[in-house]
Amino acid sequence: MIFKCEGGVNAPLGFSAMGVFVGIKKTKKDMAMIMSQVPCIAAGTYTTNQVKAAPVLWDQKITEESGVAQAIVCNSGIANACTGEVGMQYCKEMAQVTADTFGINPDHVLVASTGVIGEQLPMDKISQGIQMLGLTMDQSADGAHLAAEAIMTTDTKAKEVSFEFRVAGQNCHIGGMCKGSGMIHPNMCTMLSFITTDVKISKELLQEALKEDIKDTYNMVSVDGDTSTNDSVLLLANGLADNKEITEKDEDYATFVEALHAVNEQLAKEMAADGEGATSLFEVKVVNADKKESAIEFAKTVVGSSLVKAAICGRDANWGRIMGALGRCSAKFNPEQVDITFASNKGNIQVVEGGMSTGYDEEKATDILTSDEVTCKIDMHMGDAEATAWGCDLTHEYVSINADYRS
Repeated sequence: MIFKCEGGVNAPLGFSAMGVFVGIKKTKKDMAMIMSQVPCIAAGTYTTNQVKAAPVLWDQKITEESGVAQAIVCNSGIANACTGEVGMQYCKEMAQVTADTFGINPDHVLVASTGVIGEQLPMDKISQGIQMLGLTMDQSADGAHLAAEAIMTTDTKAKEVSFEFRVAGQNCHIGGMCKGSGMIHPNMCTMLSFITTDVKISKELLQEALKEDIKDTYNMVSVDGDTSTNDSVLLLANGLADNKEITEKDEDYATFVEALHAVNEQLAKEMAADGEGATSLFEVKVVNADKKESAIEFAKTVVGSSLVKAAICGRDANWGRIMGALGRCSAKFNPEQVDITFASNKGNIQVVEGGMSTGYDEEKATDILTSDEVTCKIDMHMGDAEATAWGCDLTHEYVSINADYRS
């Protein structure tokens, strides 16, 4: 069993965090740090975009080679992407200043950046920020929350969650925070997600658990069809729970995977709900597909359709757009077997049965769609595979936010 608890990334033993303002952005906090008392096993997954920011290349090298890290330092406001050798040198400088400030190995420092592409980092402000963080790091839930706020860009709220669970009789914790609001589309998205745990687990299983879980969480989020240069999910495990080390795929491993999934799913849904300009979370649940791959494609295609998203914005149960989106998938299905149901906290209504309208009440359907969270259930009647994707409605505000992004 896993239970939600307080603390965010500071919920696990031995972690501290903080967020500060150093002037990279005009007014909002723009630098964050997560630190473990001891070196951690580190895992990571990264953007599929061919254009990878310098921090992505830096972190990939650490997680793929040594697999050991003790700190994550992140700035928001400037992405350090498309910055050439200078950008890579700035990653090295961020790691070195962090190492000097906290007395740790510079090769154990992961770096992250988010913001405008193409601009160089103001290293004087970055260095000052790291030193400020060195004086203010906090092990409480408040420190974790301030760090979560400091990695935001166009996000409207901080995103964080934590859980408690038991492994081999020991109390263990896992916490996470992320940012992500726009330029979000499978696979991975314009997102940074930092996860901490005090579980003792092997490097190989930690990486595998993360790699497998993002397929059903972060890779199932879509806001606007674009994929960023900086997407990273970083997972640190310091082992301070002192459980018997997880070295095989047994019951303890399954429990850890369940807890990791709970963190990632919650953060994925929060990103989708906070999509730029969004007024509602839009969940698409495909059931009874012939195979998992088909279910994933159906769910991703519908949740990412601009026409469907616009209909959700207008509270319009225009199911024809959903059928049209399904029809352009490469996965085969029989349109005359498809059922579609909308649901929210205001009830549910089946609008399609056997590929045709049920003659539903339009006013009731509109009322159900007028909610902060809307689910579209699509029954393919082909097998027993299922998949769920998350997105949001598409509003006029999305265009306004991105038209003015640099100003």
